[in-house]
Amino acid sequence: MTIDTTPRRARTVDEMQRLQGMLFVGEEIGASIGSFRPQPDDVVISPFGKCGTTWLQQTFHTLRTRGDMDFEDISEVTPWIEVAGACGQNLADPQRAAPRGFKSHLPWDAMPKGAKYVVSFRDPRDALMSMYHFFDGWFLEPGAVAFEDFAASRLASPGPDYWHHLITWWAQRDNPDVMLLTYEGMIAAPEATIRRLAAFSDIALDDDLLALTLRNSSREFMLQHKDRFEDPMMRRLSELRCNLPPGSDSAKVRPAGGPSLMSTALEAQLERVWQARVTPATGLADYAALRAALGDR
Repeated sequence: MTIDTTPRRARTVDEMQRLQGMLFVGEEIGASIGSFRPQPDDVVISPFGKCGTTWLQQTFHTLRTRGDMDFEDISEVTPWIEVAGACGQNLADPQRAAPRGFKSHLPWDAMPKGAKYVVSFRDPRDALMSMYHFFDGWFLEPGAVAFEDFAASRLASPGPDYWHHLITWWAQRDNPDVMLLTYEGMIAAPEATIRRLAAFSDIALDDDLLALTLRNSSREFMLQHKDRFEDPMMRRLSELRCNLPPGSDSAKVRPAGGPSLMSTALEAQLERVWQARVTPATGLADYAALRAALGDR
């Protein structure tokens, strides 16, 4: 009997989850996290997935290097703590500039302590749609899985959880070593965001560096350099471990806009989950209340 070894993407949610289990190995992730030795001036960028991580990585790296773009993958210069080991990176290796910078998606209760932490929150509806677009064309055969089915699987998943991540970081809002942002606030006030991030990271900011960072962290600039922000290290690893087709669309920077995939029923479900999970722990009635409480500052 001949076994078909042709590279292929998942055509069902269950198949996608099986493939992702081959890429993200628990013991390997734990070892990588355990190898991280935080320093007090380290900056760890740790939003939940699809909530502004890559944007903040690029903003931070631009600030500390005055515009370095000599990298293949933004996570080459601001390593992803959880998967650095799988990608052949040593988290203790010297970085190109100070302060050191890292990426993570860990909640506060799983994060190694002793550094500075930057977290951007995002409307759960938009984060969910962005996650779907990210996997559709990488792990998922384009169009094979409907958004509603994908959303149902994410809400039922026992794995990484948007709600727990938000609750744990919200509890640190008065911690001087934690800076909380919103994705929407970053869009509305990019200059204010850059000024806050520079001050938090102890990076001297002058007018030229501000202008350069505004340009290099803009959607237009990042789309022009899209190949640096499409997870090439993880994409190659997924092709090796999961037998995915080469050249998948794993870009994290996409044009703004597009039709909403969110049905009224799914919106209502997300609201119910918020009220059941987030409101009792935080007192926040909804995402709008979180934004108001932060003042998008």
